[in-house]
Amino acid sequence: MVLPPRYPVLFNPKARSQRGRRALEFLMDNAAGLALYATRSAEEAEALSHRFAEQGEPVVIAAGGDGTLNAVVKGLSGSKTALGVLPTGTMNVFARELGIPYDNLDRAFEVILEANVKEVDLFEANGTPFVQMAGVGFDAAVIEETTWESKKVLGPLAYLLSAVKVLGEKPPRMKVEGDDGREEEGVAVLAGNGSLYGGQFKLFHRADNQDSKLDVLVFKEAGYKLVLDSLRGIALGGVDFDSSTVSYFQSGSLHVTADREVPLEVDGELVGRTREVTFGDEQPERLRVLAPREPIGTRFEEAMKAMMAWTKKTVGGPQP
Repeated sequence: MVLPPRYPVLFNPKARSQRGRRALEFLMDNAAGLALYATRSAEEAEALSHRFAEQGEPVVIAAGGDGTLNAVVKGLSGSKTALGVLPTGTMNVFARELGIPYDNLDRAFEVILEANVKEVDLFEANGTPFVQMAGVGFDAAVIEETTWESKKVLGPLAYLLSAVKVLGEKPPRMKVEGDDGREEEGVAVLAGNGSLYGGQFKLFHRADNQDSKLDVLVFKEAGYKLVLDSLRGIALGGVDFDSSTVSYFQSGSLHVTADREVPLEVDGELVGRTREVTFGDEQPERLRVLAPREPIGTRFEEAMKAMMAWTKKTVGGPQP
């Protein structure tokens, strides 16, 4: 008798939020078709996913937030094993980018079972792979400053409080060099592989995670100007370069040099501090991901579409 495949699922068993508890219940309800691995750390999640890839597993599923996803991506880097995503974290930026339902685990699981593979660019920052974005300076400093305890107590407010503290510090100076010889100077750098930043905010408006290019934002000034330009970019779905102090360009690779050690983050996870960062990959590769052929709307979006369809059918459309 040939048994159906049991995909390995890596998850954090310590998730204590209501969303985390629902995720654990979902995994147990579907355990018959899954091989569950409760990981004790990001390092273990990376090591396990790497081992599965070496053993030829066709699919490895990351059930968690961006931290768990980042660890599994590292483990699968350079392999042919496809990544399955069950978004059970708070932000789930990469899932949103791909159009995977982040508020409906049943539908997200259906995406995995449909087995539609999409190949996306996989870049590195100082050798650490990332699929969504990476940051040097301000946003990495906010992540560095925000403790797990503060996030547990304050939620998203913890990041805001950290941002206020970081804004009061003297900013670093950075030199940014693109692969075409372009040079910029600034106080903070964001490199986007996808269009989204911080969840649902489309900050990199020209980004395409299949074009082998990074979309680069170089912030020229610190303090309120940095915040103002960031908020304007988030609100407008992209930075208004005619009235901002931000440079935006695309590059296949990137080199950043700072006047002192600065924090570096990839996909929302702190890597450490450094004075130089190289973005790109000497051997460009793709990450195989199980994704819907067309983005799937959230429950709210689908409810709004259903209501509009019902209204049009019942009322007969807009009245003159």
